[in-house]
Order: sequence, then structure tokens, then C-alpha cells
Amino acid sequence: MADAREINPILKQVLELGPTLAFFVLYIRIKDDVFTFGGTEYTGFIVAAVVFVPILLIAMGILWALTGKLSRMQVFTAFMVIFFGGLTAWFNDERFFKMKTTIVYGLLALILTVGLLRGRSWLEYVMADMMPMQHEGWLILTKRLAMAFAAMAVANEIIWRTMSTDAWVKIETFAFPVALMVFLFWQFAQLQPYVIEEGDDAG
Repeated sequence: MADAREINPILKQVLELGPTLAFFVLYIRIKDDVFTFGGTEYTGFIVAAVVFVPILLIAMGILWALTGKLSRMQVFTAFMVIFFGGLTAWFNDERFFKMKTTIVYGLLALILTVGLLRGRSWLEYVMADMMPMQHEGWLILTKRLAMAFAAMAVANEIIWRTMSTDAWVKIETFAFPVALMVFLFWQFAQLQPYVIEEGDDAG
């Protein structure tokens, strides 16, 4: 496999976040429309969800071509989007696409928890190169992030089952990512004593 290559960080953000924003914009434009394919009627939400799949794959393909790599999280997310997007289209049922978020967050919480039960931080395995930190710090962050993912999975279930599709789309597109970003920044600030500075002994 070719060595990873650095690209413009703005372009990287566009490729990573662009598909989700494209889904949101498309949904807003066609949410009240009904489309007929093969004699079957589909809501604007379902059409937007299905169109989101190739948009995401194209963006990931460009990112891979430019950087020479994709993270495990990106591959996992793409698989889940393809799988649940396909179910959404096949059964003409928007609930599958909404449940995707619950399952993704739930699986992440489960994976991190299984690692913790084995005395490991799989988060450290994925992110250690980005931020060197003592093993104890990674265990603390992994435990807290597992709980956060579990909470978000529960929250998504409550939201899509009790609120409108409009509300779910806005929360899925903006609220969940912002909440996760704020949580991570807060945790990194809290765990500064465990961060390994350049020249320190990692132990």
C-alpha cells in the first residue's frame, strides 16, 4: 500500500463533511416531493438517503486517491451507509436509515467496551499517532467515549421515534457531530496531564 500523503486540510474537511451536508441540502429541497420509480412511490427523504450513498462513495474515493489511505472509521461508516441505504430503498422504509445512527453509535460503544474489558484501549490503537498519551489516559478517554456513544445511540432512538423527520435530519446533520466534537475537545483538555510531550519518557 502506498504511503499516506498529506492534502490541504480544508479540502479534506470538504470531502469528509461534504456528503452529509449535501444530503441535508438535497433533503430540504425535495422533502415535500414524492417520486415514482418502477411504479413505486418514494418520499423525498428516501430519495435523498439513496442519493447520499454514491455521493459518499465518490467523496471517499477522491479522498483515498489523494491521500492513499482511508481510516477504519471511514470504511465502517461507508459500509453502514451502503447497507442501510440499500434496506431503506428496498423496503421503501425510512426507519432503516434513521436506525443506522443508533446502530453505528451502539456498535462503537460496544467495541470500545469490549476492549476495556480486555484491558485495552482500541481508541489508542487508532489515534495514538495523532496524540501521544499515556495508556492510563487512553483508558479513561475510551471509557468516557464509550458512554458518550451509548448515550447518543439512546438519544437517536428517542429522537427518531418521537420527533419529526425534519427534526431528526437537523439533529443528525448538526447536533450530533457538534456535540461529539465539543465532548472530545473537553476530554482532551481534561486529560492534558496524561499527554506525552516531545522529549518525555513514554514509560
